Amino acid sequence: MENAIKTDRRILRTKQSITKSFLEFFSEKDFEQITINEIAERANVNRGTVYLHYSDKYDLLDKCIEDHINELISLCKKREANPVSQEMVHEPKPVFDYLRDNFPFFSAMFSNQRAFIFRDRLLNFISVNLMDKMESPENKPVIDNELKAQFMASAFIGIVEWWIRHQMPHSTQFMADQVRNLFEKNQVYPK
Repeated sequence: MENAIKTDRRILRTKQSITKSFLEFFSEKDFEQITINEIAERANVNRGTVYLHYSDKYDLLDKCIEDHINELISLCKKREANPVSQEMVHEPKPVFDYLRDNFPFFSAMFSNQRAFIFRDRLLNFISVNLMDKMESPENKPVIDNELKAQFMASAFIGIVEWWIRHQMPHSTQFMADQVRNLFEKNQVYPK
């Protein structure tokens, strides 16, 4: 059993090293110019090891995006399960904390011109989450819920993108307060 745990840890470390190497290249150069050989060399593994875990660089990019979206989903679900906690929309600080804690990834995603895949996946995640919150029988909207969710998600991602691209010039608490105030003042919070 102990051997299986060590193997799992080695695999985890290897994947983290490959991902770190990939994200460094992703922030340095165009995605099309990144090669598996470069990733393997910087990660200090052979290219066969990279292919053992990922079919190609597109799969690696997709897995990186998927992992972070799943972490955000998990974060939101944990908060929804806790009746004391506020929803992501009303208390976005944990989301900003997660973004800060994973700055290298988000910085790479927002700095690369080919990051539209990531932006679209994040936009979809946030808008679906918002739509779920807005769809209640007593909520008769003046503005269509789907349009409101798209507006809020786009505004949120725009603010996050600005914050990341400017090297996080404000604290996570400040950003959370600002986003909450913007949404409240514009009356776009789901009830």
